[in-house]
Amino acid sequence: MKKIGIIGGAGYTAGELLRLLINHPEVSIEFVHSTSNAGKPITDVHQGLLGETDIVFSDAHPLEDIDILFLCSAHGQSKKFWEENERPGSLKVIDLAQDFRDESNGYVYGLPELQLEKIANADSIANPGCFATALQLSLLPLAKAHLLPEHGEINITALTGSTGAGVKPGATTHFSWRNDNISVYKPFTHQHLIEINASLNKLQPDHSAAINFVPMRGDFARGIFAVTTLDCPLTEDEVSALYSNFYKDAPFTIVSGKPIDLKQAVNTNKAILHVEKHGNKVLVTCAIDNLLKGASGQAVQNMNIMLGMDQRTGLHLKPSAF
Repeated sequence: MKKIGIIGGAGYTAGELLRLLINHPEVSIEFVHSTSNAGKPITDVHQGLLGETDIVFSDAHPLEDIDILFLCSAHGQSKKFWEENERPGSLKVIDLAQDFRDESNGYVYGLPELQLEKIANADSIANPGCFATALQLSLLPLAKAHLLPEHGEINITALTGSTGAGVKPGATTHFSWRNDNISVYKPFTHQHLIEINASLNKLQPDHSAAINFVPMRGDFARGIFAVTTLDCPLTEDEVSALYSNFYKDAPFTIVSGKPIDLKQAVNTNKAILHVEKHGNKVLVTCAIDNLLKGASGQAVQNMNIMLGMDQRTGLHLKPSAF
């Protein structure tokens, strides 16, 4: 039984992580750190866990007592944490923030469909961003086949749920603003483009196409639905076979022969893809849950890989029937 610690225990990703780890057969949670909530039951914050656990938030984080540490704090806080704390040599770390997604300080970028072997041998994982996960999975098979346009354009529009903005309320996350509303933000400049391009260049170094990424806020709580179009010389059957073959050994990435919808992926660790051709354009749609395959579910998947377990352990989640 591996011992787990969590830093930044009050946010959405920590809540989802707790929901998974409480029921994981091979781990025990030793502490959930939150300075502002220390001494309170975690169910005071993560109310959906009522009846599932009696764990109390802690203001201590004894790193020497655990095998694996999950960092769930805000972006920028992970570097600060390691400036203030000494890391035991045997401790494995999975960081859900963006601080080490450039693979600095010995971290491995934790997208299993891209770097399975490296993750299996890593002690430090930088978990991918939510948009980055959906967009990379939409493009990796084409990059592997060197079919991304060298000088053309890749056009992507993706909608995300309000949980993608985090637990702290803001002007664009309140229900009264978000409900029955859609808006664009960070067009062409979203921070996840850095890690997306880095991953694509690992498979197709000559890729230099502009990725015209337009993120949108959707009027729903969770999930990402991404639509990608680009020029492609393959027939529809050929591109479908390319995607199916690339993901044949990926237990959570599914290529559907039919058009997909967001609800198929919400509340699961699945990434569901569909590809079709229209003239010389390929259309790729991808649906994930931003808090699971886009964050905490993928973090547990990475933990399982690091520990030599089946990737699916503790992740047998099912979507809602409605």
